[in-house]
Order: sequence, then C-alpha cells, then structure tokens
Amino acid sequence: MTSRRTFLKAGVGAAVLGGAWLAKPGDSAAATDDYFNGISDVLNRAAISHPSLLVDLDRLDSNLAALNRFFQKQPDKTYRIVVKSLPSPALLDYIAERTHTHAYMVFHLPFLQALVKRRPDADILFGKPMPVASARAFYQSFDQTQQDFVPQQQLQWLIDSLPRLEQYLQLAKTQGQRLRVNFEIDVGLHRGGFNHPGQFRQALDLVAANPEHLQFAGLMGYDAHVSKLPGFLGEREFTRVQEKYQGYVEQIRQAYPHWLEQRLCFNGAGSPTFLRYGQVEWVNDLSVGSCLLKPADFDLPILNEFSPATIIATRVLKKQPNLGVPTQEWLGDVAAWWDPNQQVSFFIYGGKWLATPWSPPGLTFNGLYDSSNQQGLSGSRQVSLEVDDWVYLRPLQSEAVLLQFGDLLAIRGGQLLARWPILTGD
Repeated sequence: MTSRRTFLKAGVGAAVLGGAWLAKPGDSAAATDDYFNGISDVLNRAAISHPSLLVDLDRLDSNLAALNRFFQKQPDKTYRIVVKSLPSPALLDYIAERTHTHAYMVFHLPFLQALVKRRPDADILFGKPMPVASARAFYQSFDQTQQDFVPQQQLQWLIDSLPRLEQYLQLAKTQGQRLRVNFEIDVGLHRGGFNHPGQFRQALDLVAANPEHLQFAGLMGYDAHVSKLPGFLGEREFTRVQEKYQGYVEQIRQAYPHWLEQRLCFNGAGSPTFLRYGQVEWVNDLSVGSCLLKPADFDLPILNEFSPATIIATRVLKKQPNLGVPTQEWLGDVAAWWDPNQQVSFFIYGGKWLATPWSPPGLTFNGLYDSSNQQGLSGSRQVSLEVDDWVYLRPLQSEAVLLQFGDLLAIRGGQLLARWPILTGD
C-alpha cells in the first residue's frame, strides 16, 4: 500500500509515496511582462468584452521576412499558402501581398468557393483528396460567365488512388469538363496516396488515354512525420522521402517524358520541413502556413527564427481559494499546502480550446473543471490576477483555433488596427 507519511526537513517539503521521494513543487508565479500588459491596454481601450484571438502584425511581419529570405534564395520554387492554417480572407491577402504569391492550398469546399471569388487569379491545389460529390458540387455552383477564375487552368484536384481517379474521370465526362489532377504519393507518412508503382502507372495511363477530360498537373508528397523523428532518424528519413519522391518523378519520365517539358507542380513540405528543401531539386512547390503564426506545436529548433504571432485573450470570471473536489473539500487544503501552484482557482470566459496558458506566468489548467464554458485554471496566491483581468493562452495550432473566435483582432504597436472576418462554411 502506498505510504502516506509526509516529511518536512529544513523548510523544504518532500513526501514518500511507494518508497519514492517526491520534491515539493515551488511557486511558478512571476510578474506579467510588458508585452502582455500592453495587449491588455489595447483590449481595454477597444472595449473588447469576449474571448478573442489576436494576430500580432509586428511579429507576423518578422515571420514573413524570414519566409521571404528563404524563397528569395530559391527563385525556382513556388510558395504556396496553406489556407486552413490562415483561414481569414484579409489575413490571406496580407500574406499574399507581402510574399508576392498567388498559389494556395485548400482543404475545404466552402474555402475553395470563397477563394475563387475573392482571388480570381489564384492557383489552387487541394491538399487532400475530396469526395467526388464535393467536386461535383463545385462545378454545379460555379458560373464561368460570372467569374474570371478558370478551373481548367487554375485548379488541381488531389487524387490518391486509381478508383478515385476513375470517379473523377466519370465526373469530367458528365460535366463536360477537363480536370487537372495532382497525384498524392506516399513518401513515408502512410496516410494514403499512391504507394505501389503498378497502380501509379495505371493511373498515369488513364490520364494519358483521356486527354479531353484529364490533365496531369503534378505530385504532392507530404512529409509531416519527418519532424517527429529525433536526430539522425529524421535526417535519414528526409533522405528517404526525397528518394521516394524522385522515384515517382522518374516513373513519369519513363512513361510520358513529354509531360516534363512543361512546369508541373511537384508539391511537398510544410512548416516543420520547408527550410530543408533549399537543395532538393525536384520539389518546386512548397506549402507553408502555420509557422507564420507559430502556434505552440511548432516550437521546433528548425523554426527558431519565427515568433509566436497569435494570442487568445479572455477575461477572468471568478477567483477563489482551492475548495477541493466536490464532496471531498479537504483535498483542497492538502493540494494547496503541497503545491503552492494549486492555492487559487480561476475560472475564465470560455475555454477548452487547443491552447496552453501563457500569461500571467504560473497558471495551469485545472483538469477538474475542463469546460468550454468556464474553464478552470490553477495558480498560487502570488499570481497577479483578479476578476475581469485578462488571461492569455497560446494556441497549439492555428487551423481549428482561428475559426473559434469570430473576427480576428489585428494589432500593431499598441493599437487595434482591424477586425478580420474568418472564412466560414457558408
């Protein structure tokens, strides 16, 4: 049975649990820095009352400068904006204008429909294979006479298998369209895509046999797994990814060499890996999105030059001592004695976002009150936080979190400059 003996020696707490010594936690509270105090001033002056997601334009500009420095050294590579990671029309415009690109990767039919209306010059590649019903819905709703966007020239549908290609061929015949198709290849992630040379060749042959309905546009090989591997394993796997990718390119060369006489879209990478692609010959189209806002999941050594540029701001609704577990209130005193960071409970407006506490320092989520209505946080008595004060959380990712707060608040230099609507499913 676990021992319940507790010892205090020389003012330092420790406990014996099952024969193991546990050090008594220290107080993690610290002063709120000037950066977050300044943001609080911005929000208060603007009379913001509800949970909001902020985009720091000064930090975004710094991240864009880092991105541009890379692509300026790689003039043969196209920068493709990942829409799902930056799902606001004004934010996409801001990035496109400063990176001088009109290439986008989309993952959602309503986002495609919104983008072709707002940016009729867009070059669009789907980042995942869509149900053929989605493609059908796009063509049924698209009016070429009212829009300048030309799908036959500007839109690539992602194809991950021979059966899906056959579905899209039938759609093209039914709609009287010629569809540009980009083949997803499995370069090691094992999340679908062509992974057998025989089926890949059959798919190439099917495109070649139906030139009035299908046009081969290129390849997409996603390597998200590479950044998850440590040290030499990641380096070795990145080399293997490129070998697999080049193997598919060579198969195209052997089967239909004239296809390579035009510039095809050989897409790859992502925020965690795009900086590795400077010396990769065949991959000429790089998708990057999240690192421009740098949520916490992208705290990677390779992205040290990029800074966090998004912030969740919400107010404190309630503050009270740790009252323990319902029906077991005595546990509150025990927890607060053992760990000073559990002395006080705070409840915020909203919660359960994909995020982590950021400011003031010393806050942690309280698992007992894991609520999307009034999420609980714990901290010590030294945390400088009162009812109606602002709490700041750092998103773990951008693609889902940015859609949860309504208009994004664009701030710069202590000012709220704009409210940017998000893309919707309408």
